[in-house]
Amino acid sequence: MESHTAGAVVAPDMTDRPRFLSRLGLADAVTAGNAALGTLAAAAVAFDPTLAARLVLLGAVADGLDGVLARRYGGTAVGPHLDSLADVASFGVAPALIVAATVTDAYPLDASPLAFAAGLLVPAAYVTFAVVRLAVYNVEDEGAKTTHGVQTTLAATVIAASVLAGLDSPAVVLGLAAVSAPLMVTPVQYPDLHPQDALVMGVVQACAIVFTGMAGESFAFALLFLALGYLVLGPRLYWRNVDEAAEDPCDTADETPGADDRELGA
Repeated sequence: MESHTAGAVVAPDMTDRPRFLSRLGLADAVTAGNAALGTLAAAAVAFDPTLAARLVLLGAVADGLDGVLARRYGGTAVGPHLDSLADVASFGVAPALIVAATVTDAYPLDASPLAFAAGLLVPAAYVTFAVVRLAVYNVEDEGAKTTHGVQTTLAATVIAASVLAGLDSPAVVLGLAAVSAPLMVTPVQYPDLHPQDALVMGVVQACAIVFTGMAGESFAFALLFLALGYLVLGPRLYWRNVDEAAEDPCDTADETPGADDRELGA
C-alpha cells in the first residue's frame, strides 16, 4: 500500500515568491491538502464519525495522487518530509480519534473505567507508533521497493473502512487499532503496490467515499477485504512480482538523482 514514487526534482523559481511557497511543487500542494483533510477528519469525529472516516479515505486518495503528480511533473526536496508530516494528521491522529470517540462514548468513565482507559491509551499508542514509523521510514526505507512494518495508510484505511462498512462497534475498532499499532514497527517487509493494483484500490476507496447506504457499505466491505488481504498476505504473496520488477533493466525510476520518493501512507 506504499508507493515510492520517483521523478526529477524540479528546481523552484525563487523570484518574487514567498520563501516557503517557492520550495513547493504541485505534488506538495496536494500533500498539504492531505494534512488539511486529516485535520477536518479529526474535527468531524466530534459530530459524525462516518464523515471522519470518509475524510480519512479521501486523504488516502490524495496521498496516492501526490505521488503520481511527483512522478509526472517532478518532485521537490521538501516532498518526502512534507508527506510524512501530513500522514501524521491523516493516518495517525484522525483514525486514533475515531477509535477514542467510539470507545469512550460507549463506555463512559463512571460506567467502565477500564474500557474508558483503553479507549484513550490504545489510540495514544497508535499515534506514537505511527510517528515512529514515519520518522524511521524517512531515514531508512525511503527509495526502496519495500518497507518494514504495516503502512500508516493501510492501518488507517482498515479502521475507516470498518466504520463505513458498519463494523464500528467499540470492540472492533479498538481491536483493529490495538493490532495495527505495533505492526507498524515490525520488521516484516511490505512491497509497494503495482500501479494497476493501486488504481483498483483507489477506485474502491473513491466509491466507498462517494456512495452511501447499502452501496457504500458494499464498497467499504470490499475495501476492507482488499486492505486486510494485503496486510496478511502481501509480505508472502507479492514478492514474486517485486523481484521481477527489480530485475527489469528498463526500471530506473529509483536511480533518478534527487528522486522524490513519496510513501503512500508510510
